[in-house]
Amino acid sequence: MSNTFGRLFRLTTFGESHGTLIGGVVDGFPAGFPLNLDKVQDKLNLRKPGSSNLVSERNENDIVEFHSGLIKNITIGSPIAFIIKNKDNRSKDYNNLKEIFRPSHADFTYQKKYGIRDPYGGGRSSARETACRVVAGSLASQYLTKKGISVYSYVSSIGNIELNKKNDDLDLSNIYKNRVFCPDKSVALKMENLIKEIKEKGDTVGGCVTTVIKGVSPGLGEPVYNKLNARLSFAMMSINAAKGIEFGSGFKSTKMIGSEHNDIFIKKDNSIKTKTNNSGGVQGGISNGEDVCFRVAFKPVSSIQKKQQTVNNKNQEVSFLSQGRHDPCVVSRAVPIVECMTSIVLMDMYLLNLISK
Repeated sequence: MSNTFGRLFRLTTFGESHGTLIGGVVDGFPAGFPLNLDKVQDKLNLRKPGSSNLVSERNENDIVEFHSGLIKNITIGSPIAFIIKNKDNRSKDYNNLKEIFRPSHADFTYQKKYGIRDPYGGGRSSARETACRVVAGSLASQYLTKKGISVYSYVSSIGNIELNKKNDDLDLSNIYKNRVFCPDKSVALKMENLIKEIKEKGDTVGGCVTTVIKGVSPGLGEPVYNKLNARLSFAMMSINAAKGIEFGSGFKSTKMIGSEHNDIFIKKDNSIKTKTNNSGGVQGGISNGEDVCFRVAFKPVSSIQKKQQTVNNKNQEVSFLSQGRHDPCVVSRAVPIVECMTSIVLMDMYLLNLISK
């Protein structure tokens, strides 16, 4: 079941980075819902490689093909199956890596767990699989939009360059108007220049993606083990290169005292609101009606264009140089992935909430 995510709204993915195709099956989508498949493709285009000199040069069209679950783009309640063909998989780039364990990759752990591994692009451990999540999340987001729920993800830091603005002070409609997917144009330019600088040095850099969910009514989430923030954390930490997540005030809350951190309830527009949102819109694992806010940290990409030391499968110390096409910074491409994984979680939790009442 490690290739399936969700309970009522479920995504199962298949395929390897350098295989003939990748794909997935979405189960649990309510019947009778009209889908705009062009919007799914638009979201995929934001994630795909080869779109600029800031990302991997692998040139994939990432055209999604749907094979079941729809009649004239309307859901019929059965599983929605789709595929994305791999067209630019250069397996020869990995010939010199078959016997070595690349630093900070899944080579060693997959070999130890299964006794065999796919050396070409990392196989299932590759971020290539995340294209399937974007498809499923794009479908879910269309349903959520009809329910008044909107998800916005954006790059809030690259290396030591940070966007030090509150969500309410940003125009979130500007997120996809630059190549870094940061809603502040001037900060985005600084991030872009840093990525170029790091790339010229043959190295990589990490950063953070911030997400804001608007329109979530109070009561979404389950007690104890299926808290809304717990399910979101599980989803985010399943994304390649993700190293940490924080909600609301996050780790800064450790430097605050209770009287500073407490979100005081107030009466506003004849409803109950909170004066601040240090909780990130979630209390007791259940949404409180405020914007749900969290931030995910992504490490630098492990494949660098510099000679490195490692150990091979004969337990010999060796040096090597990666030959493949890799991202100098994965953070911008992670934005639609984070956004879509968030939509998958919200869709699942929304359907669970319906049957629990």
